[in-house]
Amino acid sequence: MTVTVRPRQADPQELADLYTTTRALTDRLVSRLSPEDQVPQSMTSASPVAWHRAHTTWFFEEMVLGRVENPGHRFLFNSYYEAIGDRQPRPQRGMITRPSVAEIAGYRADVDKRVTAALEGGDLDGRALELLEMGCHHEQQHQELLLMDFKHLLSLNPTDPVYLERPADTLVDVPECGWVPVAEGVAELGAEDSWGFSYDNERPRHRTYLPEGAIADRQVTVGEWKEFMADGGYRRPELWLSDGWASVKQNGWEAPGYWRREEDSTWTTFTLSGRRPVVDSEPVVHISFYEAHAFATWAGHRLPTEAEWESVAGDWDFGDELDPQRCHPGNVRRNSIGGVWEWTQSAYLPYPGFQPEEGVASEYNGKFMSDQYVLRGASALTPAGHSRKTYRNFFPAESRWVCAGLRLATGPIR
Repeated sequence: MTVTVRPRQADPQELADLYTTTRALTDRLVSRLSPEDQVPQSMTSASPVAWHRAHTTWFFEEMVLGRVENPGHRFLFNSYYEAIGDRQPRPQRGMITRPSVAEIAGYRADVDKRVTAALEGGDLDGRALELLEMGCHHEQQHQELLLMDFKHLLSLNPTDPVYLERPADTLVDVPECGWVPVAEGVAELGAEDSWGFSYDNERPRHRTYLPEGAIADRQVTVGEWKEFMADGGYRRPELWLSDGWASVKQNGWEAPGYWRREEDSTWTTFTLSGRRPVVDSEPVVHISFYEAHAFATWAGHRLPTEAEWESVAGDWDFGDELDPQRCHPGNVRRNSIGGVWEWTQSAYLPYPGFQPEEGVASEYNGKFMSDQYVLRGASALTPAGHSRKTYRNFFPAESRWVCAGLRLATGPIR
């Protein structure tokens, strides 16, 4: 079996700058929150803000520095690393009221000092520097999760509270949907080690066969989703996968997550700026894989495979990532990535020749390659610089709190 060689090593000063800016962004996102905002857990799939802040800090302490000064932190803030030991059950993270929010801030500051000192003193070997870079990308992931999880928490408050004020959204004309051809033949998929940072699940780069097809040059909009709803999309079992239809009946789905029909029959949605009217020219968001699949069936098309998506995305630009003053998708644009993560029809599985990271970090991605689907692109909550066209996000099929939408594909693959 071939062992993956990692020839690229980020410059320590570049890593120091990345570390500083990444940690500062987390603090900026949290600066609008009270201590009371940061402790509750709204559901098992979501984590408290305070836990996100402490967990990302523990990652640097455990993985990079190799010494956890408070053993209790290893139990409280380990997420899923079995090799490290027992941990707080995930459904009970909201029970962690101590350490306090203020003490977690102090914990972050202490670890920041220790990491900075280790960098400046040249005390981190090559593997530790690799794990430091991974830790920064890991915290960027948690910045997005923090916002999604906190949005879900706020949405359960009957007063529709506001995380940030922003101007009203503007309806614009939606560009006509065009189709980008996918040429039949062999394509290359995945990341090269020399390109810069990538997770192990993006490697190795390999060849795959693509049938002839086409992918839409923009995402599905709110207005188009309304047409699906008006045509009985949530009432027609023939459009749905069996598990998807069971989810519709069990959960009473009749619209995307956070939508609500008002007394005048208009639809509103909950955002991080409170409850607002839905905007037809924005990409539909907070839909599950099941809903995306049903819409594609209704439209007479399908979801793209991740190989098709990556083969086409090389000509597109990232255009709608995290703006801390907005935190919500903008209007759809052609030939652009961002705003919402895009469901694909690809199951989350290892690439041929997949090699997990060494040591404890081997549990980072590979252990989740079961019963999940791949999403591609980025969202309006994805920190700038975190995105790349080989990135493989993944969630269970029923997930709706995720900032996810879809674009269509057409062709023989079903």
